[in-house]
Amino acid sequence: MVTTPHSDETRQFRYDRETVDVRRVLLHVFRALEEKGYDPVSQLVGYLLSGDPTYITSHAGARTLIRTVDRDLILEEIIRAYVDPQAPASAGEA
Repeated sequence: MVTTPHSDETRQFRYDRETVDVRRVLLHVFRALEEKGYDPVSQLVGYLLSGDPTYITSHAGARTLIRTVDRDLILEEIIRAYVDPQAPASAGEA
C-alpha cells in the first residue's frame, strides 16, 4: 500500500493573468457560435455551469481555445465587465 503525505495547509493556486486574454477568447468563441447558428449566450452559460466543452462548437478552433482558459477566469472577466464596463480587460489590453 502506498500512502502520500497530506497537509492541513490550504494551497493557493496562482496564475499569470497577463498571459491570458480572456476577453479575446470569449469574443472569438462568441463569434464562432454565432457563425454556426447557435445562441452564444446560452451555449456559454451551459459550458460555464457544466464544464462540458461540447457546448462550444469546434468551428474556428473555438472549443480548443476556450479550454485553454480556466472557467473561473472567464467568470471573473464577465463579472468585472458587468460591474464596471469602463474597467480595462484583465490582460492583453491597455
